Amino acid sequence: MKIKLDKTDSRIVVSNETYNVIDNTNLNNLIVSKTELHPGKETGGHNHSGQEEVYIFLTGNGYIYLNEKKMSVQAGATVLIEDGVFHRVESGASGLYFV
Repeated sequence: MKIKLDKTDSRIVVSNETYNVIDNTNLNNLIVSKTELHPGKETGGHNHSGQEEVYIFLTGNGYIYLNEKKMSVQAGATVLIEDGVFHRVESGASGLYFV
């Protein structure tokens, strides 16, 4: 199955001045989300108990914070977020798009 993350297989779950989050609706046991983080904005951050997460950065640049560790990210970067790690993302001047 090809996942498009467009109106045919997804829905907008959050849309505000900080970001747009679009979740896939065709899967039963996995969520694939697309985040369009607007220029100069940052997510509030969160963590997950009992699961890992992977962010794949497709366009733009900025930073990801894993607990208090700050890492630079850009298009092509893939980051593993380990179980329980608090994480947040900050975009650069052109915004940041990741799944």
